[in-house]
Amino acid sequence: MSPKSAALFQPLTLSGVTLPNRIGVSPMCMYGATNGHAADMHLIHLGRFAMGGAGLVLVEATAIEPRGRISHHDLGLWADSHIAPLRRIADALRAEGTVPGIQLAHAGRRASVREPWRAGAPLDETDAAAGSPPWQTVAPSAVEPGPGWPRPRALTAAEIRTSIDEWAAAARRAVEAGFDVVELHGAHGYLLHQFVSPLSNLRDDEWGGDDERRLRYPLEVVRAVRAEIGDRALLYRVSSIDGPEGGRRIEETVAFAHRLRAEGVDLVDASSGGLSTDRSRDLRVRRTFGYHADFSRSVREAGAGPVATTGYIVDAEQAAMLVENGDTDLLLLGREMLDDPNWPQHARRRLDAEEAAHWHPRFGSAIVPRLGSLQRLVERGEGPLARFGR
Repeated sequence: MSPKSAALFQPLTLSGVTLPNRIGVSPMCMYGATNGHAADMHLIHLGRFAMGGAGLVLVEATAIEPRGRISHHDLGLWADSHIAPLRRIADALRAEGTVPGIQLAHAGRRASVREPWRAGAPLDETDAAAGSPPWQTVAPSAVEPGPGWPRPRALTAAEIRTSIDEWAAAARRAVEAGFDVVELHGAHGYLLHQFVSPLSNLRDDEWGGDDERRLRYPLEVVRAVRAEIGDRALLYRVSSIDGPEGGRRIEETVAFAHRLRAEGVDLVDASSGGLSTDRSRDLRVRRTFGYHADFSRSVREAGAGPVATTGYIVDAEQAAMLVENGDTDLLLLGREMLDDPNWPQHARRRLDAEEAAHWHPRFGSAIVPRLGSLQRLVERGEGPLARFGR
């Protein structure tokens, strides 16, 4: 392995799990499930990333209970019947040399919406007439995420306790389905994030009122999940900053990361925003290349353990430098992998041509000789349009 590719393709050990490289596939909702059950589409969609060389593939946000779905078509792990189709995916990923992971989630007040290609707007009577009725959303407090959104119902203390049990039960099913990594979705304005932020948690009881009590629910969820998954790796996605004034800042996230680490989280996945749907108030992080790297570096430099970063990671040299410079331990690519499922293999080739031998053997036996033939044509001065006189 050359120095140029060493950082990106070194293994990473988290708890009892070792990732073969530092490139992972971020959870991306496909809105293709039926009553929470994975379909063939999910197997094909995720399998191509494994064959493309990703070290970790995280299955999309998977609801711990029906109310926690973003849409009617989200994956779920609230029932035992969800296990078998997900096990098929985990087994297939592992067979291709990738570590299979899954993200557990509850959308809270951000639930009951349409798919993104239908603007992601809240479901209404029009959807009900078409067979996709809205449902009552829940949250720590009865506060809407933005204008035009329905008001959620505040969870009772008893329901919060039940919810913690539901996270644990979903984690138990994830283990039975064969996943080696479990990530908790504590970002983007979903339920765990809603409890943490003073903008969405207005309670004044054991689950809110000051920062310590606002952290109680996510920390109890972490303990419950950690107890279920044994030596498997536990990740936690955070929104490093809320954005709107009065929301959480990076300093508070760093302190939270230390608490997560103490409770058994192996890696903090640094993202941002999503709490408010009111874009006129939302002071979002400016989108630029690697725009969450400052946040992941802040957590890492504070000694809160390994971190992941995401956001416009598009280039092999850029990715390698993020790891080399200490900005992150793991890169999670989303849309870039949708555009190029072979991104990890292309990164190897970009950083070190000799690494081409790491292609999947069913691909490499054809691709590697082809690359040699193309190079010889280039050396002879022949272009793809030469035979047409151009």
